[in-house]
Amino acid sequence: MPAAAPAQVRRAAYFLYPFSMEYRFLNRIDSPADLKKIPRDDLPRVAEELRDYMIQTVSKVGGHLASSLGAVELTLALHYLFDAPADKIVWDVGHQAYGHKILTGRRDRFPTLRQYGGISGFPVRDESPYDAFNVAHACTSISAALGMCTARDLAGGKNYVIAVIGDAGLTGGVGLEGLNQAGHLKPRMLVILNDNEMSISPNVGAISGYLNRIAHGQAYQRVRDEIEQLITSVPRIGRRLFRLTQQWVDAVKTLILPGLVFEELGFEYVGPINGHSLDALLDTLAKVKDHDGPVLLHVITRKGKGYAQAEQLPTKYHGVTAFDISTGAFVKAPASAPSFTSVFGQAMCERAEQDPRVVAITAAMTEGTGLTEFAARFPKRFFDVGIAERHAVTFAAGLACEGLRPVAAIYSTFLQRAYDQVIHDVCLMNLPVTFALDRGGIVGADGPTHHGLYDLAYLAAAPNLTVMAPKDENELRHMLYTSLEHGAPIAFRYPRGNGLGVAPEPVRQLEIGRAEILREGNDGAILAVGSMVYPCLEAAGRLALEGLSLTVINARFVKPLDEELIACLAAERPFLVTAEEGTLAGGFGALVAALLDDRRIPVSLLRIGVPDRIIPHGSPALLHAKYGLDCDGICQRIREFAAAGRPASAAARRW
Repeated sequence: MPAAAPAQVRRAAYFLYPFSMEYRFLNRIDSPADLKKIPRDDLPRVAEELRDYMIQTVSKVGGHLASSLGAVELTLALHYLFDAPADKIVWDVGHQAYGHKILTGRRDRFPTLRQYGGISGFPVRDESPYDAFNVAHACTSISAALGMCTARDLAGGKNYVIAVIGDAGLTGGVGLEGLNQAGHLKPRMLVILNDNEMSISPNVGAISGYLNRIAHGQAYQRVRDEIEQLITSVPRIGRRLFRLTQQWVDAVKTLILPGLVFEELGFEYVGPINGHSLDALLDTLAKVKDHDGPVLLHVITRKGKGYAQAEQLPTKYHGVTAFDISTGAFVKAPASAPSFTSVFGQAMCERAEQDPRVVAITAAMTEGTGLTEFAARFPKRFFDVGIAERHAVTFAAGLACEGLRPVAAIYSTFLQRAYDQVIHDVCLMNLPVTFALDRGGIVGADGPTHHGLYDLAYLAAAPNLTVMAPKDENELRHMLYTSLEHGAPIAFRYPRGNGLGVAPEPVRQLEIGRAEILREGNDGAILAVGSMVYPCLEAAGRLALEGLSLTVINARFVKPLDEELIACLAAERPFLVTAEEGTLAGGFGALVAALLDDRRIPVSLLRIGVPDRIIPHGSPALLHAKYGLDCDGICQRIREFAAAGRPASAAARRW
């Protein structure tokens, strides 16, 4: 990740979104040290300016708006009382960290947010010393902060470590595992539970209900304090009387206010408090910061706070493209075709109508995976498990054991979190679980943590698992139908964004492991998979005009490969090309190379894909061009490869 934006990006950002002189306080804050110089009574005005700057900027460049708006006062309080970067603030996911970025020296660069060469949408260690830990996948903050606390104590350090985690983050196993270990080790650390009753979709599950009961239990705390004060005020015997009744009081507290669960885990539980009251936050943080042991501070916030549209529709404004501030309407070019996500959602409804065994599972991404309509039409067959991908996969395995046909719709990058469950709980038992992986390939502005570049490689290694990728919307429908009829584990991945607008055709079952010949040619062959098929077809058409005749194959299947077709092409063509929107390390091209080597077929092979490096954030079109995955890049790579592989005289005649 570049440490600073290119000069031209910074200049463009300044002229497009100049920093307003109307921000009386914010334009004086270049670091948390500057924030501390502002009188406490003026902090509410800083909060107003911070919110306004976020809204003004994100309305132009897009980003994760609602979560950051909800964490403004919390962010101000943390940087006002603690001394980052010496004190470590570890954000969970990072959706709520825009205020943190603005206050820690990135105010003027904030308009480059998620733009190629600009700052990341998430905390990144290489971007700023104030970013203590790289994040973007949920549930990691407590474990990371505990590691930092333990390292500090081993070194005899005195700095503070704060983990900020959302209520949705506690539905994930890693978050609970971190709480468990922290309660055992009992280091001096602060966990702030930022409770807005939302993840991306509304929170679900028993933990969400539990936190909701705590949030509405403040009246009991006030009553308990009043009773304690009354009893202890009795002359001479008040303290003794209170000690005698303490066990009874705690038992009642457990029944009425179940916050003692955190205390049983070894934490001092404080709260819940109003996360939009700077006085409450500052006073409470000042009281708990030096507690000798782990403290969990429960803070209640409102997602989207300060922007009416985001408050009313926090899911819609969780992650946004450019929008009109006055109306909240998104600025979008007219869609040329439905998105792959919406096509999948509609296909799921069609299959559920035909097959009562079909059930759908998502991990806190109902809208993102296109399952909103399915959830409404088939509520008893829809399961949102929260941010718990590992549970989602094993839950799907249990459903499959009993004869159902579960479809786990999970973003490609998030299924990485459940890799053991894919192998151990699904593949080893050869269970008919379907994995529908949205956001396969390059996804754009969310960057390295969200690109779905590794799925073809990590899934192809799993035994019994069939791996597919559709070239267009129709093939996505065919692959879903094929998956549900297959009777064994199967996965298909598809890209983010709109489809190609192909005319719908009747759904049919595909033959497992059979590729499709789309174009015939004698000078070489391109084996393309998924989103690379149509760019390769376009490239073959262009190269044909230059005298290079190429066969184009829609591989469809990454595993199993169409071995006989590939072997035949290798024997009859001077060279082969593989093309995939995924990592070259262990991906589709590597599997083809291994097949050719196993069969000892001597043929030149060019592999086109994503190199073995971290791919930054940026628009998909820009990144496709940068890494040679668009038509121009494919043509150039094949020209060079073909020319280098034939005698100079023949090349001269050809070109």
